Amino acid sequence: MPQFKAVFLDRDGVINRTYLRRGKQRAPQDMSEWAYVDGIQEVCALLRERGYLLLCCTNQPDVARGWQAREQVDEFHARILAELPVARIYSCFHDDEPCECRKPKPGMVLEGARDFDVDLSQSWLIGDRDKDIQAGRAAGVRCVYLRHPYDQEPSCAPDYEITQLDELRAIIL
Repeated sequence: MPQFKAVFLDRDGVINRTYLRRGKQRAPQDMSEWAYVDGIQEVCALLRERGYLLLCCTNQPDVARGWQAREQVDEFHARILAELPVARIYSCFHDDEPCECRKPKPGMVLEGARDFDVDLSQSWLIGDRDKDIQAGRAAGVRCVYLRHPYDQEPSCAPDYEITQLDELRAIIL
């Protein structure tokens, strides 16, 4: 029987801020653009205190597109792992190639659940894109949609919708 409850966090838009490039919100290009989303450090600390394992699941297609070096993504991830109580980061570097890891498929969530013996029925996913919510639904976790002004409506309904991370206190905590 699974032992842990987890919160699966998307990266860009949930952990770190994004930037408008090529007509879409995108990851920072380098550390000079790196900034956390307001409240992520405090929320992560509270979730860990309450017994949640924190895992990050992130699509990073800009690497396959040649828009960002894998080493830059690794540098961002090293910073997250050093500064936030995140146990592991799962990344999909594919760009619309058939794979099981790229959200909206639940592959990264399911891999994290297997690796850490996670009870998905007691777990959550926090994302800011339709793909995140679809992946969470497919994995069987409760979903929180972090809405930004640039977001589109998700195609499937999340369990909760928030506009600021500190709203998670009333939902999860």
